[in-house]
Amino acid sequence: MARSENKETAGPVARMVATVVKRMRVKEGLTQEQLGARMGYTGAAISALETLAQPVSDGMMVQLEAALGGGTGIFAEMRPLVRLEKLPELFRDYAQIEQKALSLCLYSTPNIHGLFQTEPYARAQIAGGYPTPSEERVEELVTARMDRKAIFDKKPLRLIELILDEAALLRKYGSEEVMREQYRHLLECARRKNVTIQVLPLDVGLSGENAGARGELNLVETDEHTRLVYMEVQDESVLITDPVKVSTYAQRYAKIRAQALDPRASLGLIERLAGEGT
Repeated sequence: MARSENKETAGPVARMVATVVKRMRVKEGLTQEQLGARMGYTGAAISALETLAQPVSDGMMVQLEAALGGGTGIFAEMRPLVRLEKLPELFRDYAQIEQKALSLCLYSTPNIHGLFQTEPYARAQIAGGYPTPSEERVEELVTARMDRKAIFDKKPLRLIELILDEAALLRKYGSEEVMREQYRHLLECARRKNVTIQVLPLDVGLSGENAGARGELNLVETDEHTRLVYMEVQDESVLITDPVKVSTYAQRYAKIRAQALDPRASLGLIERLAGEGT
């Protein structure tokens, strides 16, 4: 992205970081070169940060806290906000809702759901998209995706159900070793008391029904005990709060779950893919 475009598209958090960095640097009597030297960056990199010519990276936020934070924790506190702002715009609202959810009922196709991805799998999937993202953008999105996993350990425990279309398990990214690690990770996730994983088999349609034919969906119970649905397709997303529509999607999800393999059979299938089954 050209520098002029960065300046035009920079969000309010990035602008706040740039302002705070410049003011704190000037207050300490540091030049851009001197601050850069403290952080392991060039003076040009600090200039690009302060002028919004280059988006501040997650690694730079860590170094800013060490070099300029003075024990205040200000950059550590802004770091999650910087990450959030770098998410695709249409995903940001949902990302915040997801982290506060009391329960998540997820149906994932054509890929393994982001909450359940390993870092190598996520990196391979994101890097292989089109238009091809820059290496820096890939790392930003991978980091943000891994951060979302915090919901698994929140107290009280959140109920998280995942139904994977079998096609999502068979679609491979990275390498055979990346996939084996991904399958093992799914098995580890399924051992959590608050997590259930099921697989919708490829041959489900032979029974005359396939409730999952219309694609993935995320059914969420919010921290206010309301329900909503979030869906994505081709870089577009929709957040549905209308109770009538949400009810229809909830019924569809229930039907998908009924047509899926039971949890024990589902894990047996994943174990075989991981090379751990008989």
